[in-house]
Amino acid sequence: METTTAAARTAKPRFPFFDLQAQFASIREDVLQAVEDVFNGQQFILGPDVKLFEQELASYVGAPFAVGCASGTDALYLALLAQGVGPGDEVITTPFTFIATAGSIARTGATPVFVDIHPDTFNIDAALIGPAVTKNTKAIIPVHLFGLAADLRPILEIAAKHDLAVIEDAAQAIGATYHGQRVGSIGDFGCFSFFPSKNLGCAGDGGMVTAKDKSMAERLRVLRAHGSRTKYHYDMLGTNSRLDTMQAAILRIKLRHLDQWSKARQERAARYERLFAEHPLSELVTLPVTPANYGHVFNQYVIRCTDRDSLQTYLQEHGVPTAIYYPEPLHVQPAFSYLGYKQGSMPESEAACEQALALPIFPELRAEDQEVVVDEIAKFYRTQTHTSGGR
Repeated sequence: METTTAAARTAKPRFPFFDLQAQFASIREDVLQAVEDVFNGQQFILGPDVKLFEQELASYVGAPFAVGCASGTDALYLALLAQGVGPGDEVITTPFTFIATAGSIARTGATPVFVDIHPDTFNIDAALIGPAVTKNTKAIIPVHLFGLAADLRPILEIAAKHDLAVIEDAAQAIGATYHGQRVGSIGDFGCFSFFPSKNLGCAGDGGMVTAKDKSMAERLRVLRAHGSRTKYHYDMLGTNSRLDTMQAAILRIKLRHLDQWSKARQERAARYERLFAEHPLSELVTLPVTPANYGHVFNQYVIRCTDRDSLQTYLQEHGVPTAIYYPEPLHVQPAFSYLGYKQGSMPESEAACEQALALPIFPELRAEDQEVVVDEIAKFYRTQTHTSGGR
């Protein structure tokens, strides 16, 4: 979600925040052939490309099983249903994330329990999870935000101690690694989104759940098809959440390029670091961190900065597109007012919502455009009077 002023809305961007057209141009013929093949086969629901993509995605992630579904939101919901989460249960997660994470918990009838983030990574602070566990806790959903894995080792230790499921929200982080393992293969479930702006995006909505346990994978397949194993016979109450064959065919093409695209994102993140190092901005701007033994895939490149809203307005007026992820944490959103959280209860998440600004990053982003981004940020801070407040 982006915040803008009326003046900034009229400014013409000098380059895109994200460019799907450039990506499509590089794989156009392969994608169109894949789409034509689906039309020729006329198997639009759970056709052969779905099963093949499930196998290829599972192999890529390093998980034994993968089950396609209609969206990343449904991936989370199905994982929770498969684990048996429902009314009376609690699920621990972060308030600094897209609403689908906590919304999926609420959809099951369970209660989201928010734990604040670590300021360096924007991810859930594992040190705060233990005190939040109660007799009603059923699962933990760590979010690998912006393409960086959450700190999973202590989370897995807490889960093992209390017999809890760990459901990785990897919607923004396909291909990211944690101590040599790809996210989505470490917890009990991994949930992926293929929304077009994701590092691996389809031509609409799409999602995937990875699982370690064969019986859980089978349960996921039943749940995504109305709770049915055989036509018109229902073993349980499920939902309609199937990955379209068309989307699976497109994703199979794109998956072949994912590592190359991830490397290009990492190269552009490194270029931002070099460019920012040329300016005396360390007291005003804090760059993303990648801890040792983590592999960041930069679905977003998010800085912390002082006077964030004024900076964003200035950049938009000078043709530099940016975005805010996220303008308000979930614990103070009206949709979750029934939980009783108050402003000030999650100080790190609240501070991040005031300071975080996403800069353009995508595999085709040009070096000269990145130079413009950093130069304009430097100009803003040179010409304005600011109070210190960065992290």
